[in-house]
Amino acid sequence: MPELHHTIIEPFKIKVVEPIRFTTREERERLLKAAHYNPFLLHAEDVMFDLLTDSGTSAMSAAQWGAMMVADESYAGSRSYYKFETVVKELTGFKHVIPVHQGRAAERILFGLVGGPGLTIPNNNHFDTTRANVEHSGATALDLVIPEGKDPANTHPFKGNIDLNKLEDLLKSAKVPLGMLTVTNNTGGGQPVSMENIRQTSLLLRKHGIPFFLDACRFAENSYFIKSREAGYADKTPHDIAQEMFSHCDGATMSCKKDALCNIGGFLACNSDELAEKARNDLILTEGFPTYGGLAARDLEAMAIGLKEVLDERYLEYRIASTRYFTKKLNDEGIQTVQPPGGHAVYIDARAALPHIPIEQYPGQALVCSLYLAGGIRSVEIGSVMFGRSSDGKESFSDMDLVRLAIPRRVYTESHVKYMAEMIVAAVRGGDALHGLRFTYQAPVLRHFTARFAPV
Repeated sequence: MPELHHTIIEPFKIKVVEPIRFTTREERERLLKAAHYNPFLLHAEDVMFDLLTDSGTSAMSAAQWGAMMVADESYAGSRSYYKFETVVKELTGFKHVIPVHQGRAAERILFGLVGGPGLTIPNNNHFDTTRANVEHSGATALDLVIPEGKDPANTHPFKGNIDLNKLEDLLKSAKVPLGMLTVTNNTGGGQPVSMENIRQTSLLLRKHGIPFFLDACRFAENSYFIKSREAGYADKTPHDIAQEMFSHCDGATMSCKKDALCNIGGFLACNSDELAEKARNDLILTEGFPTYGGLAARDLEAMAIGLKEVLDERYLEYRIASTRYFTKKLNDEGIQTVQPPGGHAVYIDARAALPHIPIEQYPGQALVCSLYLAGGIRSVEIGSVMFGRSSDGKESFSDMDLVRLAIPRRVYTESHVKYMAEMIVAAVRGGDALHGLRFTYQAPVLRHFTARFAPV
């Protein structure tokens, strides 16, 4: 008789807990003002529920902590490195595996080698550090996501797909040293890319002799979406689907702070001997020896375990269901979010939530502040604050102003989600009392991390 179950449960037990410090509305008003209305500048201890990012915030497993205790901290040739390398090679099939302290280090090395003035790097959507590292090299970071990916309400199952027609036109007219796809597409709402789109992107780039890389930090979640949404993959395991995804590529950058369930770490992987040699030389200059890459060996051990654990089908079922549940809680109360629900986060449509705040007064940032005031929830704006300014310094505005509620892996329970949903509904319904914001300080790059604001 088949097993019957309707409730999707956490496929783990909780063995260690951390207390939440409760704050009052009055305290949060004072703290937010002192942080210049930018939650990045808050002290973490003043945050009740931290949905700022899913990067480096996972609860690690007993197996990961156990492996860390027996790590080989040798400077060169560590046993822990070779364990990590074996796992990555088996998963991705890439010839060279270069550890780095996090994803942006891999991006800095890669685009420092292949980028430069007059060149264009296409992607479905570059996220913040990817775009910054491309532009720092002098190259242009070009987003070519399909039109459906710019419409929060559209229910296309693979809104992270790249527009193949636009990519083909670009390849005829621009100097493109490398093409990328971000899986899942963080900027566009955590939306997945289909295997067919990955395959066709690969064929198109290889036709023009151009290497194809994945930004693979959420590769496991993307694999599960392919399994559940794309014809022909229902009976395949997430591991097999991930291997097929990587088989179409020439390399990848990876922040292991996401789908490797780690607090720090990442890698650059590729098949090119020439690129790998140059990358290792750069790595030695700025990160460390090629067998530790700026990491302690215990971090290499944690990544090796996490890259296996994340592909457990029960875990991925729970992970995606948790995001879907959170999204439905908000939708049932009339709050518009990016549809269909993505993998790692819920994305609120801030323009729809706060229609009285014009886009030049940053409704996404205003809503971020409101969520903190209402319930001590720290989130992040994904819109005109993060991406709005063009490279020539003139202010422009994003296609969407979203507020991302990034869900740390294996951290919050159903009751936490229910409470947060209640607070978010209260914040949005009180939105008429909110005012827009203006910049009082912004850095020349990645301004959202350290920006300061004041009410309009």
